[in-house]
Amino acid sequence: MRNPPLHRYATRPGFYFTEDGGADVVVRSETADQVWLSVIESLDDPTAFYQDAIRLFPVPNVPFVDQIREFPVCMRIIEDQYVRETLFRMHGPNYGLWYVHIPKAWSGMRYGFRVDGAWDPRRGVRFNPYKLLLDPYAKGIDGKMELSPAAFSYECEVKDNRVMGSAFGNMSTVDSLGHMPLSVAIDDRDKTKHDADPDHPHIPWSKTVIYELHVKGFTAQAPWLPEELRGTYAGLAHPTTVAYLQGLGVTSIELLPIQAKQPEVFLQERERPNYWGYNTLGYFAPEPSYATKSAQERGAEAVRNEVIDMVRALHEAGFEVIMDVVYNHSCEGGVEGPTVCWRGLDAISTYRRQKNNIGRLEDTTGCGNTFDFTNTHVVTFAIDSLRYWAKRIGIDGFRFDLGVSLARLNGEFTQHHPFLYALRSDLLLGNLKLTMEPWDLGNLGWRTGQFSVPFAEWNDRFRDTTRQFWLTDVESGGRVGRIGMQEMATRLCGSADLFATDPGRGAASSINFVACHDGFTLTDLTRYANKHNEANGENNNDGSNVNNSVNFGTEGETDDVTIVARRERAAMNMLGTLLLSLGTPMMLAGDEFGNSQDGNNNAYCQDSPISYLKWDWLYQPKKSWHMHRLETVSKLVALRKSLDLYHQEGFFTRLTQLGLLKPSSRIQWFLPNGTTPMERDWFDLGQRSFAMQLLDASETDILIVINGVPEDKQFRLPSDNEWTPAWCSAESTGHMPGRGMKVADLQLEGQPTVWTYSVPENSEIHTLVERMQDGADGATARQLSDALDADMRAIAHAEAAAKAEREQARQAKQAAAATHAMSGEDDDAFSAGANIAAYRAHARNTQRTPQQQMQSQPPASSDPSQTAPDATGAATDAEPDMNVWTFPAFSISLMKQLG
Repeated sequence: MRNPPLHRYATRPGFYFTEDGGADVVVRSETADQVWLSVIESLDDPTAFYQDAIRLFPVPNVPFVDQIREFPVCMRIIEDQYVRETLFRMHGPNYGLWYVHIPKAWSGMRYGFRVDGAWDPRRGVRFNPYKLLLDPYAKGIDGKMELSPAAFSYECEVKDNRVMGSAFGNMSTVDSLGHMPLSVAIDDRDKTKHDADPDHPHIPWSKTVIYELHVKGFTAQAPWLPEELRGTYAGLAHPTTVAYLQGLGVTSIELLPIQAKQPEVFLQERERPNYWGYNTLGYFAPEPSYATKSAQERGAEAVRNEVIDMVRALHEAGFEVIMDVVYNHSCEGGVEGPTVCWRGLDAISTYRRQKNNIGRLEDTTGCGNTFDFTNTHVVTFAIDSLRYWAKRIGIDGFRFDLGVSLARLNGEFTQHHPFLYALRSDLLLGNLKLTMEPWDLGNLGWRTGQFSVPFAEWNDRFRDTTRQFWLTDVESGGRVGRIGMQEMATRLCGSADLFATDPGRGAASSINFVACHDGFTLTDLTRYANKHNEANGENNNDGSNVNNSVNFGTEGETDDVTIVARRERAAMNMLGTLLLSLGTPMMLAGDEFGNSQDGNNNAYCQDSPISYLKWDWLYQPKKSWHMHRLETVSKLVALRKSLDLYHQEGFFTRLTQLGLLKPSSRIQWFLPNGTTPMERDWFDLGQRSFAMQLLDASETDILIVINGVPEDKQFRLPSDNEWTPAWCSAESTGHMPGRGMKVADLQLEGQPTVWTYSVPENSEIHTLVERMQDGADGATARQLSDALDADMRAIAHAEAAAKAEREQARQAKQAAAATHAMSGEDDDAFSAGANIAAYRAHARNTQRTPQQQMQSQPPASSDPSQTAPDATGAATDAEPDMNVWTFPAFSISLMKQLG
């Protein structure tokens, strides 16, 4: 067959349709002896290559891989699979590239490569022409790997679902065709197909609120979707789903990996999936299992179109779409792993190798292999893939898994790595949101804050500080803990100690989070002191053992009033810290309504209800705590977006100018007595109550008040402003900051939901809640409604009785104070009286129903019968100072300037 000159991109790997109805195919293999393009057709269809191909027939004792060397184009029939394979001998290598032009090509064509060369595993060379390999640049993938000897380049067998054999043994002669996935060609030459796309939102970092979700898990159990759309790209693009996200108020949707994936061998041996998707099979192809069944049946192009439509729908609704991507390793694992693509094409150039044992792979990822980003062609491959997703699919940004592995030169991390410069300097990618996970498992792998401009980074220090301050320190009493005012204030202000590294790099570079896909959900942080990963099948040995989580007295769910209230207060404290801190907040999907994974902190292999978001709370005919939390989070996000103070790129505590640090005039700090902290206060681990004032010359000043001790506390607020409470974490249990010496009580029952009065009645989310509530079983709904109404009446009665008792206690205390002043009695009497009042309140609470308990306040946190000291430390019932406010125990509050 004649081989005409290549038509396009002769220096770039890929599959390129040409004007003559054929295609140019280019693949990289720097050390191979010969490469073939393999095209797979069904025997039901006539071949497109009848005039060009020589038909091969089986010859005794002559392997087909020897036969294919004789002809430029040959064809063989594999009857047991009912397919025809046509093999085109490619030309090369030319600077490491192999080329061929085929006379006919079509969208949906299935193909792969066979590669021949040396077999020397101890030197890292593993060429095997019996293995059909994916195109690294394939835009579609069809099929999946079977756990069989055909998947491995070395001789092995599979016994009892376990792979048995030596990776350094003989070469396998089992043909992998039919046992491995195939590449699928997609014709995307139409330059106008994206002309109708909406403009990308291009939300500034300073206004960004990220929402991390799993495409399947978010809607797998969504009651508003028809069955065929649940767990799909189309389900995420559904108007009701989009309306929910808009109601929440986030700006940027960060998707767990949606590039084609494959489970690790050890998971396949245990017949478990890789649910999260951090084991990439194809870097240009979307994961087909997240598409609707109809799209999967129509093929790879329909799957890709469904992804494009999802991105378009989110863009039209005003959201950015950010992809989590995994370029640090491939799905092939260590040398014992399968040969799917890169190992068979050019293992030496693709993967990092141990310096003293070239036959073994360097592994800084914990996944068996690490891509060699010192190789220019590996860098080029990653950039090409990212540009494809940004340009063709419309993605607005990328989060790089184990980013440190992408920036190692000669094994050591450097912020000056060529790959990082390639991202920065690219005209398309350099203008997108680029986020690094700033660690890996290699030497000195923890590098938070060291990636430089323009990269943002996940801030694990923020995560740990917030958890420790509001969970483990509170569990140990809340008097003295591991986290003091200095550390907490630094995280609230954007972590300048980590991110003030370059001129122009600001607080927005800090991706603040408390929970993410990897670890406990926010609710489980307050329910479980220990991980519960038994369902993963690894004897609970997987997942982190250091979570800074607590259970507040009982492991798992409970109806205990005090525990439930403390948990909800702790959750709201963490969410409040997240959304009121400078930096870029990231929330885990489901945390806004209390989603739980039953204590599993490593649900990577749980394609099951353990991982799916649980929407059953939508069926409740009355307002539940789930809805209350959802409303509170939505309110917090709206408050953050409404305040210009948060729309700043720089640091408030200190700015970087040519390496010099200077204080900011935009922030002030106060102790409860209204004074400015001294240096000793900053490092006093017992100083857990303070206020942070953010100043804005043209807008509204705000005050963030932290009360990290177990009793209500008075604060003397700055007198230059009148203040009003905008939000408080204690709202979850019916309390707000109060002017004077008492916290203010809220009436939680009987309130309409946010969605029924702040969202237009014609919106999808409004009708969603009503439809779900009305759709509950009639009898059950009536029973629930009657029970809840009875509970509300009981709560009202109990609150009236409690109010009367508190008034009696206050009068008794006044009388006792007068007696004490005259007689000089010991102050312990007052402590005893307060403890008795607290005990009585606790006794009343323990007799309440679970519905009543859900809305109760823990007695130790805010017993109003205990008079709080004023700013000078003396007990008083005098007319309150207008600048003195009392803040609930263990709470974070946002105060706004009035007028």
